[in-house]
Amino acid sequence: MDYVDRILTCADCGTEFTFTAAEQEFYAKKGFTNDPKRCAACRAAKKQRIGGAAANAPRQMYPAVCAQCGRETQVPFEPRNGRPVYCSDCFSSIQHQA
Repeated sequence: MDYVDRILTCADCGTEFTFTAAEQEFYAKKGFTNDPKRCAACRAAKKQRIGGAAANAPRQMYPAVCAQCGRETQVPFEPRNGRPVYCSDCFSSIQHQA
């Protein structure tokens, strides 16, 4: 499919912005069916309002013991009793086996 640059109007500030052919192709590859509603500046402002600061904050880590090698590690989720937790090395080796 051939894409052509299109002019859209921002739903927040009312200014016109270009929805480029490359952006349209990217949206199509990602399976997005709706056109963007906001210009780049308003999209960035919305991300900042919604949680841009939280997205840049360091992730909370929890201590755990690897179920495979016994090494102490930290994981980005709270371990639950009865569920195995793996260090990054063991997790990678398990993923490559599957």
